[in-house]
Amino acid sequence: MPKRASKADKQKRSRCFVYVLGSSAKAGFKTYVGWTNDLDRRLARHNAGKGARSTRGRAWTLLYAEVYKTRGEAMSREWHLKRDRKLRKRLSVQI
Repeated sequence: MPKRASKADKQKRSRCFVYVLGSSAKAGFKTYVGWTNDLDRRLARHNAGKGARSTRGRAWTLLYAEVYKTRGEAMSREWHLKRDRKLRKRLSVQI
């Protein structure tokens, strides 16, 4: 008989993260905004070159993250953060 997921497991799976990554290279500092339901795994994939095409070939650092209960909320916030150049610039100055 399969083991039932605990309430904590269900809550953990239902969380969605919106994140901002930063990377510094010869070409300059870049930021990337995305969303995921597993932040550690997603950052590892970006750094392994298996993330979005625009993130390949760089070492990325997590600059900022927010947690949301639904995918829709996270996707909406991602859309807004991608357009918030002032916030991304402030985050890049902190490094």
